[in-house]
Amino acid sequence: MKVLIATQKPFAAVAVEGIKSILEEAGHEVALLEKYPAQEDFVAAVADVEALIIRSDKVTPEVIAAAPKLKIVVRAGAGFDNVDLAAASAAGVVVMNTPGQNSNAVAELALGLMIFMARTQFTPATGSEIEGKRLGIQAFGNVGRLVGAKAKALGMKVSAIDPFLPDEKIIAGGAEPASSLEALYAGSDYLSIHIPATPETIGSIGYDLIASMPKGATLINTARKEVIDEAGLAKALRERPDLKYAADVAPDCYEALREEFGLRVFATPKKMGAQTSEANINAGLAAARQIVSFFATGDTRFQVNR
Repeated sequence: MKVLIATQKPFAAVAVEGIKSILEEAGHEVALLEKYPAQEDFVAAVADVEALIIRSDKVTPEVIAAAPKLKIVVRAGAGFDNVDLAAASAAGVVVMNTPGQNSNAVAELALGLMIFMARTQFTPATGSEIEGKRLGIQAFGNVGRLVGAKAKALGMKVSAIDPFLPDEKIIAGGAEPASSLEALYAGSDYLSIHIPATPETIGSIGYDLIASMPKGATLINTARKEVIDEAGLAKALRERPDLKYAADVAPDCYEALREEFGLRVFATPKKMGAQTSEANINAGLAAARQIVSFFATGDTRFQVNR
């Protein structure tokens, strides 16, 4: 089977070698498409491939249509909103992610952003400490649990909410269950978002939730920019000069926010959550192993479309 590694943001060289080794040892052919200048280059490269490994690359209906032999797409990472699941399902293409492989990298970034904002973005201004502060975690999956554990080690008080987990699972994960999303926001000095971008969550975090946060609170978003109602965020920041916002992906209105609110707002230059050598390698190797297992035994354990 021919496997294409298509990455505008390339894997580390050691990860590419590892991926190739796993796939070639299983008898698969490997092709590489890195730093391609346009989506059309991606579309043109898939004509004869049976499997795809991607990162944040967009698997659109056009990509699916141009790949008549395609059987499986593996997104090296947790989020998969860059893949058109409906188009894949209609074409009989299995889509998988690699949950947990980037979790530690994202969790460390979330804590780093908290400290960065607490210390006024490392300017000479007097900052504050995060020890003793209340941390709320929205979604308590792989990343959320790691954020909570690391925060507790730094002396923070951790609470969480997750619509897919019973309270006993949250307690077992080391956090206090919040009674509601509104209570979580209202009781958190820091709020760390870890929800996916779905029709239900897009634009769901807006003025009411943000403005309800305590004095001096900071909202941290290492999930997806789409979950934030940007107009509501701007309104809350405007009315509450004590609030701060930091994100791993810049909102569309980032330049305007930065100009109006200065050091109260920060976004990384590009999505940095998985940008560590360890996460890079872990996710890439996991993707390769999943493809090998899929073709060898039909394993669809990490399938995200049906």
